[in-house]
Amino acid sequence: MTPDNIRTRKLSLGVNIGIAVLAVLLGAVVVYGLGIGNWVLVLVVAGILYLAGLFAAASRVEGRRAARNRAWKSLIYSACVLAILPLASVVWTLISKGVERLDGDFFGTSMNNIGARDPNGGAYHAIIGTLEQVAIATLIAVPLGVLGAIYLVEYGRGRFANTVRFFVDVMTGIPSIVAGLFILAFWVLIVSPWFNDGQPRFSGFAAALALSVLMLPTIVRSTEEMLRLVPGPLREGAYALGVPQWKTILKIVVPTALPGIVTGIMLAVARAAGETAPVLLVAGGAAAINFDPFGGNQSSLALFVYQQAGDASRYAPARAWTAALTLVALVLILTIAAKMLARRNSLSR
Repeated sequence: MTPDNIRTRKLSLGVNIGIAVLAVLLGAVVVYGLGIGNWVLVLVVAGILYLAGLFAAASRVEGRRAARNRAWKSLIYSACVLAILPLASVVWTLISKGVERLDGDFFGTSMNNIGARDPNGGAYHAIIGTLEQVAIATLIAVPLGVLGAIYLVEYGRGRFANTVRFFVDVMTGIPSIVAGLFILAFWVLIVSPWFNDGQPRFSGFAAALALSVLMLPTIVRSTEEMLRLVPGPLREGAYALGVPQWKTILKIVVPTALPGIVTGIMLAVARAAGETAPVLLVAGGAAAINFDPFGGNQSSLALFVYQQAGDASRYAPARAWTAALTLVALVLILTIAAKMLARRNSLSR
């Protein structure tokens, strides 16, 4: 066989671009001619026409098998673009509307004594509340979640372990307001009066407890899946050398799965940082700065966004967008820091 015999014909880039342009023009003619939609529907119709035209042209030039492969590849790329577009739109909206109040006053003051006609006021109290509540919730949920996942993977057998897995799966889907109501009924109304002369007390710690309830199942499930991905021969090699099981888990299994465990933890932290209902129910929210998470009402960035979005003041929407941008940036910084720390620890080993 010669190279000429094994060389196949390919659809040129110019033809591909021409099909795309023609699909857009035909989509615009159909949508605007019939008056059934706007540019979004034009893109949808153009995408369908493009796939059909690409399949027809590729079938004629490359054959039906190559045409199907090219059509499915284009469909996959289109799905990827459609998945990225909403994310890019959210990021652009947050940045474009959130930069209006990115100033020292926003990060250095609270909403205490700020009226509806006052353009000042910031989210310093909400930032402090979010950091304290998420930190306390992380300190509670991460050890419990990781140790629970280790038990399920390394030690758990039989009916009890299956029961634990079932309830973890159930807790993964509970609404956040249910966690807030549970802490309200248990901690705020029953436990907190013991420390407050018989009077119930809202606090940031109560909000942290509610957030830890929401974080715990996510951490358990993600850590369990990451531990199951650790190859069995690593454990068997350690056991063959006489290493105890607890040391094998601590020195081999957990470090191997650490990047995935950190990812699951950060997903749980991101969910906790964005919850509003638990903080509203058990922390109450506050316009003033409160550094004490164990006493008095406390706010958070998610609750601050909720309150400002519903405020009648014309200055409130700008505060809400900037607070939302701050919350996203805070979660992003924590995620990058945790990823870098996990990568450094895994490389050092």
